[in-house]
Amino acid sequence: MNLAGKDLNLLVALRALLEETNVTRAGDRLQVGQSAMSSALARLRQQYNDELLVRVGRDYELTPLARLLLPQVQRTIPLIERALGSEGPFDPLTSYRSYTIRGSDFAMTELQPMVTRALDAAPGIRIDMLPLPAQPTSSERDLLKSDFVAAVPGIGIEGNSRTLFRDVYVCLVDSNNPALIDGQLSWDAFRGLPQAVANFGQAHHTPADRRLRELGFPRVARVTTNSFLPLPSAIAGTDLVAVVPRRLAERLGPTTGTIGVPTPFGEVEIIETLWWHPAHDSDPAHVWLRETLLEGVPA
Repeated sequence: MNLAGKDLNLLVALRALLEETNVTRAGDRLQVGQSAMSSALARLRQQYNDELLVRVGRDYELTPLARLLLPQVQRTIPLIERALGSEGPFDPLTSYRSYTIRGSDFAMTELQPMVTRALDAAPGIRIDMLPLPAQPTSSERDLLKSDFVAAVPGIGIEGNSRTLFRDVYVCLVDSNNPALIDGQLSWDAFRGLPQAVANFGQAHHTPADRRLRELGFPRVARVTTNSFLPLPSAIAGTDLVAVVPRRLAERLGPTTGTIGVPTPFGEVEIIETLWWHPAHDSDPAHVWLRETLLEGVPA
């Protein structure tokens, strides 16, 4: 291929446009104005003799050619950056890389020791730990905009993944809740108690939520939180019941006077998973953080 006269910077614009499927978001990502991004799109359309992005209603969609180009660009750009870079091989001791990890508060709590290990090994890096997006978006776009997403399977995220840890759900109640009989909560008692529910947004239903819907009992929340961590304090001294990971109940129960008891609707497993986009596999800095986070985790 003859690269004479080719502007390799257009590849960066092409990747941003195809991943964001939006001119404004692509411009924000590259910190350039919308007019400059529109100009880049016009040049790319001329170069490929294809629209690349077509408007459908208020949104844009990729053309068939654009969908073919996207994985090629995602694999190629990191290789070019490595070939043109002057920093040499990745060295965690001298790196100032910034990373983003998205997940629930529970996942982030469990990830914290792994993140601390990475920060100790690479004192110059920064790791931003952000919540999951409340609204459903493109799984691929979520993975591309973040280095990692920590989430359970079944919420529409697809990509490369490794299991971080396994847990089960328990019912969290005040230790003096009169509905408890010999430390157990019956199915009828569970259904009769007011519910405290962690709502992570319409994109994220927990495995426990899915099990309860299958049983014909979608919970009606008396108390709603946007994460698991406030639930023990909200339940303390009340007759509320919540469904939370056992690890969280064991960690926060003793300080709030709440306890976790087996769920009366069968054991529901939590398979907390670390997800990433395959395009990151050619990035040695990304590979290093992944291996550091997963150190000691069974493959």
